Amino acid sequence: MALMITDECINCDVCEPECPNQAIYLGQEIYEIDPKKCTECVGHFDEPQCVQVCPVACIPINPAHIESRETLWQKYQRLTLLAGPLV
Repeated sequence: MALMITDECINCDVCEPECPNQAIYLGQEIYEIDPKKCTECVGHFDEPQCVQVCPVACIPINPAHIESRETLWQKYQRLTLLAGPLV
């Protein structure tokens, strides 16, 4: 499951730096989440960090991108591999 940001977003800028996968970016009007990069923080944290810090609770599961925890783990591993070693 990837998350999404709804149009209730107030562009407060707190979610973007919290995303360990850099899946959150400023769209034309509000912040958006790239479903190819969103792992719901699987592999990094127990809960999605963007959801934890959002003051207006506008980050639900994206119904167009339902994924199992195993699929999210595999995505995390692929993204980590692509990012290369941390130096």
